[in-house]
Amino acid sequence: MIKRSIFWFLLMFACHVVAQQKVSVEAIYSGVFRPKGMEELQAMKNANQYTVLNTDRTTQSQQIDLYDYATLKKVSTLLDTKNFTILSEGIDSYVFSADEKQLLIANNSVPIYRHSFTADYFLYDLTSKSLRKILTQVQEPLFSPDGKKIAYVKTNNLYVLDVASGTSTTITEDGEKNAIINGITDWVYEEEFAFVRAFDWSADSKKIAFIRFDERQVPEFSMDIYQKALYPGQEKFKYPKAGEKNAAVSLHIFDLIANLKKEVNLSQYKDFYIARMRWTNDANVLCAQVLNRHQNNLDLLFIDGTTTAAKVVLNEKDNAYVDVHDNLTFLKDNSFIWTSEHDGWNHIYVYDKNGKLKNQVTKGAWEVTAYYGFDEKTKSIFYQSTENGSIVRDVYRICIDGKRKIKLSKQEGTNAAMFSPNFEYFINTYSSATVPPMYSLHSAKEGDQVQMILENSSLTEKLKAYDLPAKEFFVLTTAKGHALNAWMIKPKNFDATKKYPVFMYQYSGPGSQQVANDWLDTNDYWFMQLAQQGYITVCVDGRGTGFKGAAFKKCTQKELGKFEVEDQIDAAKFLGTYPYVDSTRIGIFGWSFGGFMASNCLFKGADVFKMAIAVAPVTNWRFYDSIYTERYMQTPQENASGYDDNSPINHVSKLKGSFLLIHGTADDNVHVQNSMQMIEALVQANKQFDWAIYPDKNHGIYGGKTRIQLFNKMTNFIKEKL
Repeated sequence: MIKRSIFWFLLMFACHVVAQQKVSVEAIYSGVFRPKGMEELQAMKNANQYTVLNTDRTTQSQQIDLYDYATLKKVSTLLDTKNFTILSEGIDSYVFSADEKQLLIANNSVPIYRHSFTADYFLYDLTSKSLRKILTQVQEPLFSPDGKKIAYVKTNNLYVLDVASGTSTTITEDGEKNAIINGITDWVYEEEFAFVRAFDWSADSKKIAFIRFDERQVPEFSMDIYQKALYPGQEKFKYPKAGEKNAAVSLHIFDLIANLKKEVNLSQYKDFYIARMRWTNDANVLCAQVLNRHQNNLDLLFIDGTTTAAKVVLNEKDNAYVDVHDNLTFLKDNSFIWTSEHDGWNHIYVYDKNGKLKNQVTKGAWEVTAYYGFDEKTKSIFYQSTENGSIVRDVYRICIDGKRKIKLSKQEGTNAAMFSPNFEYFINTYSSATVPPMYSLHSAKEGDQVQMILENSSLTEKLKAYDLPAKEFFVLTTAKGHALNAWMIKPKNFDATKKYPVFMYQYSGPGSQQVANDWLDTNDYWFMQLAQQGYITVCVDGRGTGFKGAAFKKCTQKELGKFEVEDQIDAAKFLGTYPYVDSTRIGIFGWSFGGFMASNCLFKGADVFKMAIAVAPVTNWRFYDSIYTERYMQTPQENASGYDDNSPINHVSKLKGSFLLIHGTADDNVHVQNSMQMIEALVQANKQFDWAIYPDKNHGIYGGKTRIQLFNKMTNFIKEKL
């Protein structure tokens, strides 16, 4: 009887072992672990409803479906692509006119840079159910508030389309590639200020304001494009590197009624940026955020739409830099809500229409991380913050006078909200390190859940077969006393009496965060795979990262990479004291800024790290763009030591461990020049290393089987070298 019991136990154990599936790079990058979501979720503005872009796999069609916030029931299908052959290529995105009676639909999108693209656009009339193609391969079309016109950019010029007649009016004619841009940002604005459309309609639909970029004096960068042609092609674009000439920007207002264009006089500013521009609720008042080149002085301007006279209504100064944001909200009387790090933490402030401070709405040693809106009826502001810890996010409501604050989110982890137009409900998106994304409807009054919308229970069930290890959060305090957020992933069969190699992952860029209690991304699944092969992965957010106050974030000013590298080295040393860590087998990995960090850590921490993988790294800060680099370092002419002492290309002689350097040749962001010159420096230092170059791949290094090949390469390198 005992023998039979042992037999059945062993048989069941063997079956259990067989059932535990292994995570593979192929599974990760073929979408096996991708959670379900709500695509193109948009709140309507004129009714208590929202839309979602749904896909019908059986008919290979897409539907823009309308739902009611209160019941979550589908009200109707606004458009189904199977009814329109001209939408056979599907819907890439869509936007409503202000009255929500027309839809502008994009398809056949062609990417340009990180955010920009051209696309074909179709106009759908929701009343007549008619659809017609109106624009071919243009950028950033925008309805006028009255819905009668659409402004757009094509080949660097600004146009206005009359919806009724289908005719276009030319606003500018001097647009030229690599010379003049009207209404669209240049490369560096798009990348670092994160916006593409540089024009806006006045509230009465009578005027358009736009930014003009003159980039003729900006140095040009070229990239070879290989593809499969007999001779490579070449892409050339303007790219201002640190300390080099920026595009000269100017602000213009075009009056459609008078057919007159005026330039706003900004002659009081020299070498400046127009970081944001939009019309206020007053149809004759334009606002613009003008930032000096050091980015430590920001003026919020109110500009008269008729005379173009400008006045400063708000000024922000900082010893390091002023963060640019999109949290500016105008109320009915043109008073406005603004967020600022004025007291050392990002908080909400209210100003009157003349820029006089009325009150600070939120206060405390925590940060407002998203502003959701203002309910005029209840005088309530809705926002997301780190009040319950820097690695979590919660949703709150608070009265505009700073009183009667209510925490609306209920679950610990990462909560984000989209509110109904009347602010009675919100759709909460929640996830944590153990719970995949779930969408639920809540009351905006107290936060009570009304109904679950979507869960990823099928993904949860699927993952049971993989028996994945947990992501453990903790605070790592270095020998120097710096308390840093961290997480650790151990093998599932972890044995504290054994010694394990440690693979450290980080990004470390200014204001960033990798240690957050949210759902797993693709990198996390890779780390789980490494755990199944006996590796411990650790991530540490060092000084310079975000959401722990301005002082923590901005202490790296003028020495970008110094304290960040110091913290990773100190963290590795501390981890090496753990009884279950093999201190002789610690590696580090990062991408972009993280690749810059991984390189520096291996070179400067040569006796601490055994190996490093650097993907698309900046190797010399002199090679990177002006807006980003100068924000944290000023110019190379002003701060040569800050640039050179912290650039890994200048420390290659210190290399002792194993180094894998990876880059894409079509990286328009961190140019392959960084890795090519690093390779030459390593060769001349007589250092052995490994490298991989991916032809025609950009900063993301993806497409086809690229990610699978790349991550298998990195996995094999780790297994061989660590």
